[in-house]
Amino acid sequence: MVKLGVLDQVFVSEGRTAHEALQESTRLAQVTEALGYSRFWVSEHHGMRAIAFSSPEVLIAHLAAATTRIRVGAGGIMLPHYSSYKVAENFRLLEALHPGRIDLGLGRAPGGMPLSTQALQEDKYVDINKYPQQVLDLIGYLYDAMPDGHPFANLLAAPDIPTAPEIWLLGSSGESARYAAVLGTFYAFAEFFGTPGGVEAIAYYRGHFQKNPVLENGPSAMIATIVICAETEEEADRLAKSSDLLFLGIRTGREFPHLPSVKTALEYPYTEEEKYLIRKIRRRRVVGTPEQVKERLLRLAEEYDVDEILINSPIHDQQARIRSYELIADAFGMS
Repeated sequence: MVKLGVLDQVFVSEGRTAHEALQESTRLAQVTEALGYSRFWVSEHHGMRAIAFSSPEVLIAHLAAATTRIRVGAGGIMLPHYSSYKVAENFRLLEALHPGRIDLGLGRAPGGMPLSTQALQEDKYVDINKYPQQVLDLIGYLYDAMPDGHPFANLLAAPDIPTAPEIWLLGSSGESARYAAVLGTFYAFAEFFGTPGGVEAIAYYRGHFQKNPVLENGPSAMIATIVICAETEEEADRLAKSSDLLFLGIRTGREFPHLPSVKTALEYPYTEEEKYLIRKIRRRRVVGTPEQVKERLLRLAEEYDVDEILINSPIHDQQARIRSYELIADAFGMS
């Protein structure tokens, strides 16, 4: 059966603080580890008040220390902002602290608005076309496998350790799938973005995968999707209204400073156009009872031909969010 993991964007719920949101994320990692989820990933977003952090590598260190078995990783590091060498140093240190438990997901999106991108890059000219070479350099640093003639061929990305984190390329387009296939990495598709073409992207990745002589792994693909689960359809629908409003704000360029409560979402004066947008947003999400969620996730796994699904559950109430993951685990016989 398909494996299930967790993607946590660590939204700050209305009425809560960033400190509390980070505590809740830590607790969620511990609970989902006990339930048998495969991995726990955190994302990278900049300059957004509704998200409690922007440095996944720092949060990964904390989450891995607070758990014992579950894989912990970045979903992902927006590599064009950074030096491949520094990213390799950070993730080698994480791997040294928690051997065999660290994942490194890599993306090339800005991870924020234009102003935050300018602040991250300052006066540096970033050529997005160099992203594949950045990935190759990162692999070289992590595996001590820089090719002869590379200007940094003899440079150590400390610490010097015998293992390396799993490397995943992330994306929501066919281009990211092509990169993953050519570079021989694992591939994760952001299904919850709502971008069409995910089935075709993963099919291309599997059909054109080229084994990387350094990584030596075969193809492996997963998707990340939004899932809201409750004992009844009515309760699942109610819980989903918080993220309906949040993502409506993102879609229309109106940032909310928090994940709205259900009460706020129910009282919001939606226009007919906004109601239409929410119906479109909902079509890309899995909302329902445990049986309905299981059926839909299995169908998605078959449709996308993936080995694993990362579940992102932006629910305002922490106990309801934990309960959602418990119900899904029970439905899949994990716990």
